Amino acid sequence: MEIINFDKEPSLMGRYVRELRDIHIQHDPMRFRKNIERIGEIMAYEISKKLEYTEEEVETPLGRAKAMEATDKVVLATILRAGLPFHQGFLNYYDRAENAFVSAYRKYREKGDSFEVLIEYLASPDISGKTLILVDPMLATGSSMELGYRALLHNGEPKRIHVASIIASQQAVDYVSKVLPAEKTTIWTAAIDPEINSHSYIIPGLGDAGDLAYGEKL
Repeated sequence: MEIINFDKEPSLMGRYVRELRDIHIQHDPMRFRKNIERIGEIMAYEISKKLEYTEEEVETPLGRAKAMEATDKVVLATILRAGLPFHQGFLNYYDRAENAFVSAYRKYREKGDSFEVLIEYLASPDISGKTLILVDPMLATGSSMELGYRALLHNGEPKRIHVASIIASQQAVDYVSKVLPAEKTTIWTAAIDPEINSHSYIIPGLGDAGDLAYGEKL
């Protein structure tokens, strides 16, 4: 499985990740959401280099020119709710893509930090033979991504899979590498952090992305 970590090379994306992490900037939810969207746009462009293309001609006012057109049918799939601004960044570029949405949440047990991930909602087109881009800004344990992917399989088998996150734990990268089909999956992330804590939050991470983007939940 190919793993692409943008943190290995300095780029403008690093500035947006730094601002997402900064506790002095996180109080501005509009800026937080916008930075997630910007990172989504950058990743969308990079992933576009992996698509298949055909050469076509286009008529201009002064003649004809050759241009490349992507032939892949793309489905953007998002894990709700923190994934929404990330999804929008991708959709800004893949404006002809079909869209899928999966709800996944942690249900904690009465005692301790243990939990199970539950899927309660799925809205998806047929993904058979298509390029599936799964986006979720935080890849902590990888369980939500795995269950979201398995829920989507009820609507077909994709040709190619791209998993996109902003911050991933090394544990989640290792886990997703095992449970998704390695021969057709690429993981894209802006940073890989070394560990998760007892609550399964990424360390150093940035906190709860959903709460920072949309307000605290009960």
